[in-house]
Formats: sequence, C-alpha cells, structure tokens
Amino acid sequence: MSVHDHPIQIARRHLPQGAELANIDGPAPRPAVLAADITGDRIPEITAVYRLQGELFVMVLVYREGRYEAAARMKGPGYGVTYMAAAPVLQPGTSNLVIGWRIGSIWSKLSVYAWSGEVLTDAAPSGMSFSFVHVEDMPGTNGRDGQAEIALWIHDTGDAYRVDVVRWSQGAFVPAPDAYRYYFPTVVRYYEGLTRKHPDYSFYWYYLADAQYRAGMPEPALASVRRALSFPDPYPSKETLRELERNIEQTLHGSGRFPQPSGLFPASLKTTHGTKWGYIDAEGKLVIPARFDDARDFQQNGLAVAAAGGKYGVIDSAGRFVVQPRYQWINPFSEGRAVVNDEQGFRLINQEGQVLTRKAYAFIADMHEGRAVFNDAAGGNGSSRYGYLDPEGHEAIAAKYAEAGDFSGGKAVVKIQENEYALIDRNGRRLATYPYAYVGPIGEGLLAFQKDAGGKYGYIDEKGSVVIPAAFTSAFPFHQGRAIVNTAEDYQSRFGVIDRQGEWVIRPEYDDIRDLNEGRFALGRAVDPQQPFIGSVYAIADDHGRRLTEFSYRDVSNFEGGLASAYDRRFTFLIDSSGQPAPGYPRVSGSGTLQRESEGLIKAFVDQRLSYIDRSGQVIWRQNTVIPLQPPYLVKEEKYKPNPDYIVYYPVVEGIKDPAAQRSVNAKLKELSQVKPVPADQTLDYTYTGDFEVLFYKQNLLVLELDGYRYPLGAAHGMPTKAFALIDLATGRMYGLKDLFKPGSDYVKRLSDIVGRQIEEDPQYSYVFPGSYKGISPDQSFYVTEDALHLVFEPYEIAPYAAGFPTFTIPFAQIRDLIDTTGAFWKAFH
Repeated sequence: MSVHDHPIQIARRHLPQGAELANIDGPAPRPAVLAADITGDRIPEITAVYRLQGELFVMVLVYREGRYEAAARMKGPGYGVTYMAAAPVLQPGTSNLVIGWRIGSIWSKLSVYAWSGEVLTDAAPSGMSFSFVHVEDMPGTNGRDGQAEIALWIHDTGDAYRVDVVRWSQGAFVPAPDAYRYYFPTVVRYYEGLTRKHPDYSFYWYYLADAQYRAGMPEPALASVRRALSFPDPYPSKETLRELERNIEQTLHGSGRFPQPSGLFPASLKTTHGTKWGYIDAEGKLVIPARFDDARDFQQNGLAVAAAGGKYGVIDSAGRFVVQPRYQWINPFSEGRAVVNDEQGFRLINQEGQVLTRKAYAFIADMHEGRAVFNDAAGGNGSSRYGYLDPEGHEAIAAKYAEAGDFSGGKAVVKIQENEYALIDRNGRRLATYPYAYVGPIGEGLLAFQKDAGGKYGYIDEKGSVVIPAAFTSAFPFHQGRAIVNTAEDYQSRFGVIDRQGEWVIRPEYDDIRDLNEGRFALGRAVDPQQPFIGSVYAIADDHGRRLTEFSYRDVSNFEGGLASAYDRRFTFLIDSSGQPAPGYPRVSGSGTLQRESEGLIKAFVDQRLSYIDRSGQVIWRQNTVIPLQPPYLVKEEKYKPNPDYIVYYPVVEGIKDPAAQRSVNAKLKELSQVKPVPADQTLDYTYTGDFEVLFYKQNLLVLELDGYRYPLGAAHGMPTKAFALIDLATGRMYGLKDLFKPGSDYVKRLSDIVGRQIEEDPQYSYVFPGSYKGISPDQSFYVTEDALHLVFEPYEIAPYAAGFPTFTIPFAQIRDLIDTTGAFWKAFH
C-alpha cells in the first residue's frame, strides 16, 4: 500500500469485515474519505467514515514505515455524514478534522476533532448543531490569522436560517464579530433573493435586516427592519424587531458599538503627578496621551474603561469619555451591558452610559445569556435574596433565592432554601428540584452535589439522578468531559481528574491541578511538602493523563489558540500544546505573563512592569525609568530583586548639589523602600513587592510615596505599607511634620481636633472604628500638595483593613496661623 494510492482505495483496504464506506450527503454523494494532515507530521492522514451494523465509525489511517495503518477508530453520532473537511479551527497551523453528523432531516451535529496521542477528541459541545456549515479562515480587522472561523446556518422557519459565525477562543466556541463584515454580505445576498421572491413574509425581512446590520450596512438594514415592522403580526416579534431597530439607529447616529478592535494598547508613564496611563499603537507611538489615572484594554465593542480624578468612566478610541468618570469602578462590557458601582451600590449601564436599573443594588453580576444575577439586601427580616435582571435593567426574576448562579445553555442553578436547590429556565420556571445540602453550577449537563452538609461530593445529572456517587471532598464543574476533584481529608490536597463515568484520568496525587483549557492540565506538586501553602511547581499533562513535561513551571496561564504563558522563576515565555517553549516566540527575564495582542504585539507583564515586544523580542514600548524634574534634578528607578519572591523598585535622586547630602538621601530612600539583604537560594514563605510614585513636585520640594506589600503565603491577605519622603532638592534635607509649623506651636492638638471633627461630621469617614481615634502623633505619617496637608493612618490603626490608609486632608488656609511661612520647608515649594 503506497502513499501514492488513491485514499478511497486505501481506506477500503482497512475497513472491518462487513463494513462499507459512508457517503457524504448532498446532490452528488461521495465517499466520506479525506486525505489531510491532522497530526502535524506534514504527511496526509486518511480519515474515513464507515458504516457497520447500522452504526457509523470514524477511522484515521497514519502513514508509518512505508504503509498506512489504523491509528484511531471511534463511534460517531448520528446516522449520516453531511460535511467533512480539515481546517485549523482550534489553533493556527494545525488542522482539525471537522465532521457534520446527520441527526435529523435538516439537522447535523458538528464535531471538531483534535488529534492527541492517537486519540480523537471532539472539542465541539454536544448542542452545536447546524443545517448548513461553512468553515474558512475569515479575515478580521487585521486580515487572516491562520485560524478558521465557522459559519453555522441554523434553520428557523421556511427557508430562513439564523446565521452565527464563531471561532475557538479560550477553550470554547465564541462569536467572531470581527469577521461579520467579511461573511455577512453572503447572507445578505441570500435574503435579498428571498425578499424579492416572498415580499410579504416578515421573517425574511427580519433576517435580511439582521444580516445587513452585521455586514456593516446600517442604512439598508434600517429600511428592512421597518419593512418587517410594517406587518400587523410580524415574526419573530415586535419586541425583537424594535430592539434590532434601536441598535441600527444607534449605529447610524454614531453611538452604535459594532465590535472593532481599536489597535490601541494601554501604556503607563511615571510622571511628577504619579503614574499616568495612555494608549500606544502597534509601533509604540503614544496615540492617546498619558492623562488617565488608570486605563484598561479596549474591548471588542471599541470601548475601554479608564479613570480620571479617582473615578472610572468609558472612553472611545479617540480617548473621549463616552461615559463620564463618576464611578468607583466599571466591569468590562458583557452582552452590551456593564456593571458599575457608585456610592449607593451597583447599577447596570448600556454602551452609551445610560443607567438601566431603577435603583442601586447590593450586587449585580455580569450579563450571561440575557440575565444578570442581582442581590437585593432589602429582603424580608433583613435577609438578602438573589434574582435576575434582563438587559433593560428590569427584574426579570424577582429576588427570591438564597443563592443564584449564572445562566448557561438557558439554565441556572439556584438555592431555594436549606437542603433545596433547583434548576430554572430564563423565566424562572423550575425544571428540576434537588433535595441536597449543596448543588454546584452546571458543567456539561452534570452538577456537583453534596447530600448532607459536611459530607462527600458526587455528581448528578440535570434531572437529579446520581451519575457519579459521592466520594470526593471537593468537586469542580465538568469542562470538556473532565472534572477536577479532591480526595484528601482534613483540608489536605490530593487532587485528580475524572471523566464523565467517574473513572480516573489523572490519579489523585497532586497538591494542585488546574484546567488550562484546550485539553491541557497543570499538575502541581508542593515546593515544600511540609509547607504546601508556599506554592506548587507544575508539569503539563494532556486530558488523557499523559504527563508532557517535568515539574518545572512556577505558574502557567490558560491556553488560548494553542499557546499559554509560563515562567520558571528565571524566565517568562510562551509554551505550546506540547508543554515546551513555543518556537518563534521570545523569552523574557523575570516572572510574569506574556499575552499575544493584535497586530503582532506581545504584552509582557513581567516583574511588575508592563512592556510590549514583538515576536523577535524587540521592545516596542516600555515604561520609563527616568522621571525628569527641573534641571539638574531627576528621579531614576532602580530595581532590586535578590530573590524571585522579593522585588523592589526604589527611587534614586540625582542633581542635589552636595554629593554627601545626595548619598544620604538615597541611602534613606533605599532603607524606606525595604532594600535589605534577602537570601537568594531559598523559597521564601512570603512575597514582597515595593514601588514608588512622585506624589508632588514644585520648585525644590519633591514628595515621594514608597509603597510595599508583604504577603505571607497562605494568609487571607497581605499587609500594605506606605512611607513618604519629602525632600528639599536644594539642600538634601528630608522634612518631618513638625518642620511645617512654627516652633513651639501646639500643632498636634490643633490637627488632632480637625481630624476628629472630620470623623464626626463627614460621612466618608463612617468606616472609622468607634472610639479608636485618639488623635495624631507628633511624627504622624503625612505628605503635602499645592494647597493642603494630608495626614495618613495605617491599616487597622483606626479603621478596618478594607479601608486601606485612612487619609485626612486639611487645607493650608485652615491652619495658616500655625505654618512657619518663613521656614525652609514652606519656602521649598512657595
């Protein structure tokens, strides 16, 4: 059997006795045989579907030592084959086997098979069905990327089909809106023909309008949707058509948010007013100036969350606030809605910033499948109950649950009361009831459950039948046919991985296991078995339990498009699905993460610093390490990293005229920054990070904030620290609080009284522990700005940890009579 024989002939020679090749259904049926490289060895494999005793099987033949031999056989769903192709669906450069299995007269189940160790694994979920399918690497905003998208045509009514374009990302098939403008013109032409043929069918006008909208044709889309609305009883409904009409109108008026990557990337600069953020382009040019207090990534809707004046808003790609900065924080948009938080609580906004909720809530989660969990703390008897909001901010399901989970596949798990959970649909209708102490979220049709509080965990199906008996001390949701479980008692860790039958895929012998998506797991062993809280070192395994690497990674991110970020205490780099460093990508010294961005950039957040590099490792942009002041003064950033768990960025001041004074200042700054001897050759039982900011600079006065964070490994949280250095650059003198005031003045009592009144009268300080404030100390931590003195307290000193560093601002005008306006401190900045 030569590699040059016809694939159909080769396939027939390997059929089991009594089997026959299946045909691909269509106007001209043909044998279901495909020659394509799906293993990555650059030699075509032969894949065939055959029928045996009324059932379908798929067979893969691999070429070895001069001949083809069967390497994999597995049963296929359905009773026919409607599609068969090979395309790089799950990651660029590696083809996957794509098969459509007939499950009905006009329905097929899509399978996207990945080759892993002579086993075919279907990445497509069980409910991924279609009537027609089109697989192609569709160009997005930046052209084709080597990964194929899938267009699914799903039958609705008559000759109408709902069309979805999806791609594989982060372990799931998700919408690919950047490919819409390429693909949907084809859909437009299809429905233009149907509306000409059947001008009185409203549903064809609806689908034409939807296709025109997604194809970037808002003007004709508006005309089409209004034609659909002109019918007395339109399909699908007037509500649906009105929503589409509103979206089209928003696009026409410039407020529509069609997904479009901005080509801009957040970048930070250290300035004399602290760290500021702007946005660079792919060449490293600062396109949007660094004027924000914080800046997040641009989202697929062309918007980004950014902060100014200590509050968050939303900007467009020109850097203009389309949602004014008035919130304490803003979540990323999900399904066109974002959760925001202000002083009153949580609210839901749309992409124009319109507040949709009628009141503030104690909590709102992100929107999933048109529903967002909310918490109403105003329940009866002081109780707190959960319900669901719809996209317009209305309470679609009233707050009546003790717990509520996100919707998945049109269903969600809620807790009714103790020992009673339920499965509900999007309207709150109960689909099943579970009389258990705990029922976990849905994971591919299975749910973790606990019969009695404190008992073992197992899995039930959605009807409530026990599928996997309770035998685990903890159990996580199923994902891609696998679930992570723990078998250890007494709060120890013996993690393993089971399949849907409850059989071990990975034996329970690890201190930690993480699902990395795309059929890969990180297996963790404790760095120090006597102190497992210090952390783990990881190996990479596949979803059949085969370990692919040694235990060499200190951390690994999830796989996305066949690559994941990893570091080994010395370098950060990308690994491929083999668990090895990916060829053609850089290694960066230090610990952190690498993330592929559009336009060929790689975002590197390594050793607490952000930079952008290309695939060769060339730096496109990095944060500045010199903060220029008025000549001859400047502040340089130095890095101290004696141990992978200990890193400090500390300031060095230059330009002070007296060399001895400059050395003294810089020695003190190193001391305040916690630059001290740390062992290099051992794993610490804590981590420490230190950094600094220029808080204020005027004339000769430089005010530095020196921040630290010490986290004892295994603790609930770490402890932050702040120190302030107020330096006279002309002399090198470092000022204390008393230096601001006239000699002999009772500044301690005066300032203490002012702070005491602020605590009593200003609602923003309601968090202060009653009776805890006893006044300030003579050497109270402080800093100054142009017009005010700021007094700072440590966490827990007078308030809870969550309050951070309580800070009280006293305008100079209020204490002018106390200030020594002829003294060196005051004259340094006046």
